[in-house]
Amino acid sequence: MIVSLLYQVTRRLLSVPAVLVRRDTSKEAELLVLRHENAVLRRQVHGRVRYEPADRLWFASLSSLIPRRHWDKVFPITPSTLLAWHRKLVARRWDYSRRRRGPGRPPTQTAVKKLVLRPARENSRWGHRRIQGELARLGHPIAASTVWQILHTAGIDPAPRRSGPTWREFLSAQATGVIACDFLHIDTIGLQRLFALVFLEHHTRRLHIAGITAHPTAAWATQRPRNLAINLGTRTDSLRFLIRDRDSKYTDAFDAVFQAEDIEIIKSPVRAPKANAHCERVIGTVRREVLDHILILGEAHARQVLAEYQRHYNTHRPHRARRQLPPQAHEQPPPALGPTSRQALRTRILGGLINEYRYAA
Repeated sequence: MIVSLLYQVTRRLLSVPAVLVRRDTSKEAELLVLRHENAVLRRQVHGRVRYEPADRLWFASLSSLIPRRHWDKVFPITPSTLLAWHRKLVARRWDYSRRRRGPGRPPTQTAVKKLVLRPARENSRWGHRRIQGELARLGHPIAASTVWQILHTAGIDPAPRRSGPTWREFLSAQATGVIACDFLHIDTIGLQRLFALVFLEHHTRRLHIAGITAHPTAAWATQRPRNLAINLGTRTDSLRFLIRDRDSKYTDAFDAVFQAEDIEIIKSPVRAPKANAHCERVIGTVRREVLDHILILGEAHARQVLAEYQRHYNTHRPHRARRQLPPQAHEQPPPALGPTSRQALRTRILGGLINEYRYAA
């Protein structure tokens, strides 16, 4: 009993210097708080007092040296605000989200992500597993869950429940097997009228000038599709429909040439040029770009002019319906690097009536 009492008295006596030291430290901390508060007030002359992150760090650090019962008298903010600042400092101290990633699963490359999104947008009925299989065929082994995540992040439904095809996609799919024909009349310098039979493939917008004559008979018109079939070659296998008007020169023999290739004849209504709008439009293009600006001397001259324009139309002229691609092109050329250092060459078509531009090799 006596030993225990002596132990308690000795402990109390030894704690007196520590209390005195702590009191001095607390007073010094209070003075530092007041000085810093004075600096903050001097910095903020007008308006609401705003504390910078450095001020919050300073106050939160000094709070551990001042008894909590004195906080409301010393600090210019409430104790709850001070504790909230401290919690944010601790959370920031142990936050590893901004640090460099260690070894682990590497992120998916940007090129692969673009390759995942492209078939998803071009094939509305493909799910994420179908896209995964297509990428595997291209040599990109990727997990189905990764494909799902890429589609989900891009706002695309990973399951094949996306919206149906647009009108442009629907009509483009139908245009694959359609070819149309119509007559184009040409007035020569001697007021002679010539006739050209024009064919247009809807899918590729490829133009075919089948023939030019001053006397378009039924026998002449029947021979034109035979020559066209030779020029098309195996592409006739993809054609399913021919759109034409009800001109008397289109006889049964004319239709028989296409029917032999399993091509169905579709006749447009009477006096309804909009039913064959694509062919009417290309005829208007030929007039606006060539025939309205040149005098045709005769049949041979007309054949030469239209043949040269046909080559330009199919190999160089861009088309909005094909994303500015010419009919015979499959993709745009790679972007030119340093266009200012390369010289663009001009090729004159029809004596400069039309110009084509290319970079020098």
